[in-house]
This record gives sequence, C-alpha cells and structure tokens, in this order.
Amino acid sequence: MFYKKLFNKQSSIPESIKERMELVKSQAVPDHVAIIMDGNGRWAKSRALPRIAGHHEGMKVVRKIAILANNIGIQTLTLFAFSTENWKRPKSEVDYLMKLPAEFLDIYLPELIDNNVKVQVIGEKEKIPSHTLLVVEKAIERTKNNNGLLLNFALNYGSRSEIIMAIKNIVKDIKCGNINERDINEDIFPQYLMTKDLADPDLLIRTSGEIRLSNFMLWQSAYTELWFTDCLWPDFDEGHFLDAIEQYQKRSRRFGGI
Repeated sequence: MFYKKLFNKQSSIPESIKERMELVKSQAVPDHVAIIMDGNGRWAKSRALPRIAGHHEGMKVVRKIAILANNIGIQTLTLFAFSTENWKRPKSEVDYLMKLPAEFLDIYLPELIDNNVKVQVIGEKEKIPSHTLLVVEKAIERTKNNNGLLLNFALNYGSRSEIIMAIKNIVKDIKCGNINERDINEDIFPQYLMTKDLADPDLLIRTSGEIRLSNFMLWQSAYTELWFTDCLWPDFDEGHFLDAIEQYQKRSRRFGGI
C-alpha cells in the first residue's frame, strides 16, 4: 500500500514538461528509442550508499521515462537492463539486479497496464534465474494484448553473442535446406537476431558521460542517432529525455544519401 501511495503521488507531470511534450509531439518523434542506463553505481558512491541503492533509484526512472515515452507516441523503448558482461560484478550486486525486475513489476505493472504498455524481453534466458524469468513472463502475458508503447528490456543481452548465435542458426538452416547461402543479405540476416520483430533504433541514449556502445545493439545501431549525456541514470528525468528527443528532431537522417 505504501508503494502505491508513493507511486500515485509521483505520477503527476510538471506543467513545464507538458508544454514541451506538446511541442515535441507536433514534430516527428523517433519510433524506437534505446537507452544504455549507466551510472547507478557512481550515483550511489557519490552519496556514500551501497551500489544497489543506485539500482533501486534507477528503477524509479525507468517508470518515469516509460510513461513519458508512451505519452509522446514513441512505439518502442528498449532499455539495457543487464548485459552478458554484468555477471562479472560482485555476486551480491548480481543477485539484487536479478531481483529488481520483480520489484519493478510488483510496484509499477498496474500503471503500465493502465497506460496500455506492452512488456517484452530480449536476451539469453538460459542463465537468468527462474524466479526472475517467472515474474517477467507473467508481465509479458498480462500485457500481451496492449498496443501502446512496447517496453523492451534487454536482460542478459550482448550484441556480439547475439550475432554469433544468428550466424550459427543461419548455418543450421542452410544445412537443413531451409535457405540457400545465396539468399543471405542485409534483409535476411536481421531475421535471425533477437530484435527480428522490432525496427532498428532511431535514437540511442547513453547516460553517465561514457561514450561507447558497450556491446549493445551493434548491428541494429548502424544508422541510429546517438545522444550522450553526463547525467547519471538515477538523475535522468523527463527534461533530459525531451532534450534528447528535441536534439533528434533537429538532425537530418540521410542513411548514406544526400
């Protein structure tokens, strides 16, 4: 009950943000936005808090940005929640990160459903704990008929591994006679990726001041507009997100043409 009261209290959007939202909606918004949510640990360390406190605070930002993205008409929001490299972190931190989806969905799933948001996950499921998978799969099932924002979590995801798996599956299909080697091209290959049902990201945001992709959507981001900010993820708010969208709207996307 405490969480729901807090959740309702935080649901209002400042008037200044509402005005900017209307301006943003009057122009073309990106269909697919991807975010590398970086800086949770540094945010916590700067406050002499354990790293998991930063992850907990970052969870609240996910809800805030998902609702905003839905309200301005973005179709897909992909969030880099846990990478295949993150298993190298201390066990206590990994264990908490694997519990975070349950905490997030327990608190915020009702609002996501009310806002017609659909939940989806990409990543290698084999290594994800069963208790985490169970919660995620329930959320996917409960939102499968929603047709608003697709909130796509990249969980235990790594782009190089994804590409290698795609190649292996292509080789398997060639050996089975399902496809011909000559048929493999830039249109066929993405059908073997985890994002086969998604459009490529139009805009990729990374927080915390780091300027790299960190093994995230390498194939899919070939022509994605990139936007970096020094803001740590727990401090990222609606204003920062609209900054990125407004910058995107000022860019000219030529895809190699003139």
